[in-house]
Amino acid sequence: MKPDLALDSVEDNRCAMEALSDSLSRDSDTVASPAWHGDILAERRAALERGEALPLDLDDVKRRMRERTWA
Repeated sequence: MKPDLALDSVEDNRCAMEALSDSLSRDSDTVASPAWHGDILAERRAALERGEALPLDLDDVKRRMRERTWA
């Protein structure tokens, strides 16, 4: 199913994405993650343990994403 959202602006799209994300977060116990998510998390944890990556603060990640996407 592909809903026709008819969003007219970047701000409308951003708000819709945030609403979808919030909805999925509330239902996270009933939505199974695909197996490849676990694989990616294991790879990232191993990179952290090897000192090849640094953890990022969620607020910094969100800010970086906004700057790249809506700048």
